[in-house]
Amino acid sequence: MTHAHQRFGAALVNTRSTTWRGLSDDERAEPPEALLKAHPALMKRPLIVDGDAMYLGWGEEVRKTLLG
Repeated sequence: MTHAHQRFGAALVNTRSTTWRGLSDDERAEPPEALLKAHPALMKRPLIVDGDAMYLGWGEEVRKTLLG
């Protein structure tokens, strides 16, 4: 997860999830890595690792890159 955090930072945290909505303001203020360790369901998905490349989500740009 460290490599993903270095690459995507706070974008790894899914702030639209029900888990996020259930957190207190104090919990939300914690660093992204600490949040993800305590609440793995907060991680935005999919996280795709293709060799040295990483992709977060399944948006149009990721689909074009991976599917051609």
